[in-house]
Amino acid sequence: MTIEKYDPKMIELKWKKIWDDSHLYRTHIDPDKPKAYCLDMFPYPSGNGLSVGHCRNYIPTDVYARFKKMQGYSVLHPMGWDAFGLPAENEALKKKIHPTVIVPKHTANYKRQMNLVSISYDWEKEVNSTNPKYYKWTQWFFLLLYKKGLAYRARAPQWWCSTCKTILANEQVENGLCWRCGNTVEQKELEQWYFRITAYADALLNDLDQLDWPEHILTMQKNWIGRSDGLDISFKVFNSDEVLKAFTTRPDTLFGVTFLVIGPEHPILDRIVTPEQIPAVKGYVKDFLRKSAIEQASSRTGVYTGSNAIHPLTGQLIPIWVADYVVQSYGTGVVMGVPAHDSRDFEFAQNYTIPIKMVVEPPDENDDDLISAYVGPGKMINSGKFTGLSNLDASEAISRELRDLGSAEPNVRYRMRDWLISRQRYWGAPIPIVYCNNCGVVPVPEDQLPVALPYVEHYEPTGSPESPLAGIPDFVNTICPSCGGAARRETDTLDGFACSSWYFLRFPDRDYDKGPFNPEMVDYWLPVDVYVGGAEHAVMHLLYARFWTKVMNDAGLIKFREPFPKLRSQGVVMGRDGSRMSKSKGNVITPDEVVDEHGADSLRLYELFVAPFDKDIAWSDEGVIGMYRFLKQIWKLMKDDAAPTENRDETADKALVSQLHKAIRKVTTDIESFKFNTAVSTLTEFINSASKYKNTFGTTDTLLATFPEFLKLLAPMAPHIAEELWHEALQMTESITTAAWPVWDPEMVKDKEFQIPVQVNGKTRVILEISEDTTKEEVSSLALANDVIRKWIEGKEIKSIIYVPLKIVSIVTKN
Repeated sequence: MTIEKYDPKMIELKWKKIWDDSHLYRTHIDPDKPKAYCLDMFPYPSGNGLSVGHCRNYIPTDVYARFKKMQGYSVLHPMGWDAFGLPAENEALKKKIHPTVIVPKHTANYKRQMNLVSISYDWEKEVNSTNPKYYKWTQWFFLLLYKKGLAYRARAPQWWCSTCKTILANEQVENGLCWRCGNTVEQKELEQWYFRITAYADALLNDLDQLDWPEHILTMQKNWIGRSDGLDISFKVFNSDEVLKAFTTRPDTLFGVTFLVIGPEHPILDRIVTPEQIPAVKGYVKDFLRKSAIEQASSRTGVYTGSNAIHPLTGQLIPIWVADYVVQSYGTGVVMGVPAHDSRDFEFAQNYTIPIKMVVEPPDENDDDLISAYVGPGKMINSGKFTGLSNLDASEAISRELRDLGSAEPNVRYRMRDWLISRQRYWGAPIPIVYCNNCGVVPVPEDQLPVALPYVEHYEPTGSPESPLAGIPDFVNTICPSCGGAARRETDTLDGFACSSWYFLRFPDRDYDKGPFNPEMVDYWLPVDVYVGGAEHAVMHLLYARFWTKVMNDAGLIKFREPFPKLRSQGVVMGRDGSRMSKSKGNVITPDEVVDEHGADSLRLYELFVAPFDKDIAWSDEGVIGMYRFLKQIWKLMKDDAAPTENRDETADKALVSQLHKAIRKVTTDIESFKFNTAVSTLTEFINSASKYKNTFGTTDTLLATFPEFLKLLAPMAPHIAEELWHEALQMTESITTAAWPVWDPEMVKDKEFQIPVQVNGKTRVILEISEDTTKEEVSSLALANDVIRKWIEGKEIKSIIYVPLKIVSIVTKN
């Protein structure tokens, strides 16, 4: 079928069918080729379907996968569905449609939309976390962690979301709010299952140095792990055998301690409260338990316990208070109050008129009253024999003295807590544990997996500490695998993040049934070569997947310790009004409407061109129209013939070919480094030049010779029009997707050399030779590295470097 006019709908329908029928995107392994495993974070499908914001992830990844295939790589580019967990179940509850019905409906719609924009997924690799053949192995991993002592059950205060009606992990509580619904959470004490992720805290922290990840995501993980090296300092309780240990990273402030604070949940609290203070303390603790996480963290209230502690170096008595700003799960649950040098302690001391004693002197200290805590460096004051030292030297000296006295010991604390994995919800993989009156906690044998999630008519959360599965006798009542007696199944389900902690291992061979993954395929494909997804997963999915990978490596199951050495995170696409897209605002833009009006290639190019990959953008219809016009320009250039003129110009021919080779170099390096916007810009610049050339000289052999190489550059970004022109304008027979990526000729990308003078304080000292595309930074570096220039600037402070492109470099120094 020949298409004369650029018609995106006709072209795209034509080639989608041909590609599907020929299984163009099927994964092939060639041991003689390098491999490229290109992976998007697999989504949980929602009823809203994909927006153009989602495409900001999938389209660039698709470009990269197509590019690597054309470069001669064996490429694995799969997709699947993270369909268990709160997001899917909450939507089912909202729409009153059973999860077993609504999830397949939503995944089918997502798949349709991904195909609409021709994302080159190999759908023969598709996985779904709700498939028993998949979650059987999620349960298998639970048992692996259990055998290694990394899965355990414990009773402790938990974050409870009354809207989602389930317990949440620490990572799923953001500023005291549920990560999913935004409701304020509260605390309940329950017995739950945990994964001992803290056993890998140092490995998770140290191995971040090996990763090619965005800096802000590395920082988020470092802060979440939150390693602190410090001291546990012992404070004896006066007239008591009790000892309180306070963890601190600032032993230099010890002489500034004017009170101790103990958390309301600390087990020692009841033993140190004096009789006359019991009513006040009990009332305070009762009020604390009713507070939300936000209120606890922001509060600076407390009650005096009636007891005092003995300062380990001065012997002075220090009042012990109970206060809710002490986080029981971090440190020891005891804080030494240093109000002069800690902002929280400062606020607390002001509230209760507690003395504030400065011991680290600010550089600009004056006689005015202290109006805020000073947390910077300085000389020690009011600190006995340590007065006059720098606070860093004093920190070491005070630590030594405390250790010599037996009053302190070095310790390391982490902000990260163990991963709470239990959920009191229906829609998840059942935890493979049974409880037997004779045998206690018994893991389900591997040959009895999966523990299948039963179908229930009423899956609504109960609002109690038990999941809906607890009300199904046929599920709950079972036989103990150990003794054969009556037993009861665990009725909590696994957090959905368990299923996404290993899915990347399943894609290479999703039908493998002898284990969670095919070892040979994993050895070939893993680790993932480039992983793409949003920064919102920095301290949940990415952290959990790294943890499971290290456990599997230690168990000898895999040969690598990091699953995603290279990560790229896309920016957010806002609505036309510049605000986040949401159904309630009515500003959601779908790929369906854009493709229907302008075609998939226009959408793809716009998403790539509009801004750097990691930057947020506001949607622009005009930008899409601009890309549509660009595609029409390409069509016109290659489909409309024009007779060559007689005024041939070899200089123009050479310039056009040189620009093509520069474009090949630029687009190749830009796609590799995820600089898609400048890659598209390079293509538009070439087409503008080629169009001007054609208008002047006609359709010459030189122009025709550039078309195949240009279309190869265009193909990963706008595959439909590239394929159509490849076949119909150039009469090629094989798919352009299987064509070899173009290679630039080094001789053709050489730029003209220019001589420019370099002046120091107005006098020319040397002449540099540079090419016309040399940047200001490169010119400045060349000038400063020159031996002659170094002689004239040695020992002087440079005031400014002025570069007039291709004319002069002027260096000005301070006298």
